[in-house]
Amino acid sequence: MDPKKSKDRPFYELPENVQASSRIIQDARTSLRTVVTKRPFTPRDEKRTLFPASTARNPESRPASAFSLNSRHFDGSDSRPVSGAKLSPLDHFPEGSDVRARAEIKCFQTPRAPTAAEIENAILAPKPPADPNRPLSRKGSRQKLYNATSVDGGGESTTSLRPRSGSSDGRLHQDQGSPDADVPRRVSSGPKERTLLPEERGMADGKEAAPRVSSSMGVSSPPRTGGSHDGEQRVGSGSSRKSSSAGKSRSGSAGKRDSIDVGDDNFFTDKVAPLIEAMSALGKNRDNEKLGELAEELYTVLDTNKKLTKSYKQRSSILKAIFKLLDVEEPRVMLKLARLILAFKVGGNNLLNVCKLVFKVSRNEKNDQEFLEGNVLDLLIETIQSSDHVASCEALIYCVGAVKFLTGNPTILKRLAKKECIETLAGLMHNIEKTNRDNGRVSDQFGHILVQLCAALRNLADVGSGRERFLQTGVIESLSHLLDAYPNDCDLVLYISRIFSKVTLHTDCCTVLANEHSCYKSFIHLLNRHVNKEDVVVRVCFVLGNITAKNDDARRRLFQETNAMPTLLSVLKTFHNLESQKRSKPENVTTNGRHNNNDGDGAVNTIDDVLIKVIRVIANLSINDSVGPIIASHVECVQLLLAILDSKDIGSSEELILNTVATINNLSYYTTKTSAITAHQNTVAQVLLKLVMTDNMEAMLEASRVFGNLTRQRTVRDLLSRQKVDEIMITLLDSGNRELVFIACGVLINFMADEDKRPLLKKEGGIKKLTEVLRDFGREDWQLGSVVCKVLCNYSTKITSTNSCFGEAEAQDLVDVLVEYLDRETALEASLKDEVDEDLKDYLCETWEADFCPVASQLLKRIEIHQSCFEPLEAPG
Repeated sequence: MDPKKSKDRPFYELPENVQASSRIIQDARTSLRTVVTKRPFTPRDEKRTLFPASTARNPESRPASAFSLNSRHFDGSDSRPVSGAKLSPLDHFPEGSDVRARAEIKCFQTPRAPTAAEIENAILAPKPPADPNRPLSRKGSRQKLYNATSVDGGGESTTSLRPRSGSSDGRLHQDQGSPDADVPRRVSSGPKERTLLPEERGMADGKEAAPRVSSSMGVSSPPRTGGSHDGEQRVGSGSSRKSSSAGKSRSGSAGKRDSIDVGDDNFFTDKVAPLIEAMSALGKNRDNEKLGELAEELYTVLDTNKKLTKSYKQRSSILKAIFKLLDVEEPRVMLKLARLILAFKVGGNNLLNVCKLVFKVSRNEKNDQEFLEGNVLDLLIETIQSSDHVASCEALIYCVGAVKFLTGNPTILKRLAKKECIETLAGLMHNIEKTNRDNGRVSDQFGHILVQLCAALRNLADVGSGRERFLQTGVIESLSHLLDAYPNDCDLVLYISRIFSKVTLHTDCCTVLANEHSCYKSFIHLLNRHVNKEDVVVRVCFVLGNITAKNDDARRRLFQETNAMPTLLSVLKTFHNLESQKRSKPENVTTNGRHNNNDGDGAVNTIDDVLIKVIRVIANLSINDSVGPIIASHVECVQLLLAILDSKDIGSSEELILNTVATINNLSYYTTKTSAITAHQNTVAQVLLKLVMTDNMEAMLEASRVFGNLTRQRTVRDLLSRQKVDEIMITLLDSGNRELVFIACGVLINFMADEDKRPLLKKEGGIKKLTEVLRDFGREDWQLGSVVCKVLCNYSTKITSTNSCFGEAEAQDLVDVLVEYLDRETALEASLKDEVDEDLKDYLCETWEADFCPVASQLLKRIEIHQSCFEPLEAPG
């Protein structure tokens, strides 16, 4: 290399064989940076509704948020205890039919009263034949012949029914071997309709019937079991059973069951029936306060004695009595009655209606306090856990919907979290996801549940332990899969994006989501599909900005996703055009384009918010060293960014402008031949000039960072010099803002490369200001001290005399500071004496030795060489 050429090379220029085209910018802290923004504002729902007011769901296919509900909607037949066997009706064929008759006969273990549904069927049934012993028949039905089972004290013995040999009319007769072969018997759906056997007649005539407890609500004492009833038949007829199984049953399990039944009878008669009778009377008198107290007492009695089970024999009677009280309008009483129904774990239509009942109460915030009493919250969670999401889909919609409403109350929210509500909802979500996967398609009905579920999780994400629970239960991964499965469900997409916008504020959640490779495709697909929905787009872009803020692998994956960059630019262009249209109609901005942000510090334009989030994603992507140059070469991207800067004012769109400038700074970092920033560098500089002239310190800082990159080109330096930007940078040395001073020094380094621009530094007092910066900030920030020395080194490249170059007083002050700071003991002792952090101590030592000393030594040596006209310095004493 030519020594003369090397000597004339400006300080900021590195040898050609050294690859560090942006080293000055890096040293001046203008390296690539992620962009920070606020989480999108989530408005609080004014009304508690099943679906958002903006839902696109078809009203005819979605469950209703408002409905009428009373006692008539509850079905008594569904409250039958599980121990009772439902008797299937026998069909009848006319005598002489050529069709072979078959009947499936099931015997009751416990006789029961006919239900309302059965009475209705009996009314609609065809007229029975004259022969009372002939079974009923319906047109077009067929009969089947099976064994009829008769329970005997816990054991089983069978007597077969079949057509008489040689008979062609299909009449049914009992087997000749049966003890009751000669006694015709009519089987029907209720004990009152059954023809009594001789033993039963004898029992009815010769024995006193068991006592019954009656009330105005028709509640009776429990009927006798099949075992005890059968035993009484045999005693009355004088017959006995020789089988060992029957004997064992009578002496063992049957006797035990009989003793339990007697205890249940006494408990019901003494404890339960009086309460139900009193509740019935109060229900008629509309005494809601007392009715609520009795409902609470009934629950306590049943729960204490462990009778709130599906196997309790009087469950059916109690539920029927409660159903008749549900016309009450008092929410407190309704909730206490619903509590009893839920505790009995009803199913089918009754489960649906009790969930609707709870949903109805939870819709009013004034009723929230009622859910804090008792264990209603536990029962709701248990219902979600135990209900089949396929068979009880609609019931779960309302049950989870009620939980969604309740999570809006901070007190209830914390309590639900402690009761593992997140784990319960996560389990339901996993089950739905598995069912969809097994079926090979998604269910729209499940979508209704998922909307309620995700809305509840959105609130639960704010709980202190919410994030950890989300990670432990795999909620984040499942939500990502749901986005892929339900991309057309706007409500579901909105709630999931709201959840992600909360949890991705934390690095651990960002990492989990970034590792879900399918999420990138899902997010890009959602942006394409819902580009006109601001609330969805702003959150999806915010989430993408979060996961690309610290994860370089996420940046690469997102950029490599098909149509990723075109989609982001399409969103940017769409909303920029929309803003331009609204700007032409200013009356629309106030009514349609603004809302209060979540910090309550002013108004934020919703379109601006979308633009901020999209630009942030582009800024974060450009940090990747392979992605950044490609984006910087994208002409449309650069033009859109410049158009936004040109059309916006720092006073009304501060965050948007700052983020846009930060993105341009990242792109200006790459000085490739195809860079659109380099191709339009003069235009970029012109647009940024207005920011340097403002009183906004942040705007000046961001614009100066870009100038630090752009001023590497002589044409840009000439343009900015004509606009007195170099003079502004000298003025900024007095700002007192260390970061702004740092950036100003970085720009001045480049300006001092031009000989014609150097005199301005001395003229504007820049030498003295730089020396003061070195004295004030040097010991605390050796990097800043380094860039100060670089400015002075570039300035003094053509030095012949220290006095003429710096000024006599200025040169002496500068030498004093440099001598002091280049002495290790003097410089570092002052820097480290008040510092306790060992890592920071190591950092200060490294930056002093690596950054400051080489440049400061070169500057001091240059000053001393050209200091011949100075008086010799006295040696220190």
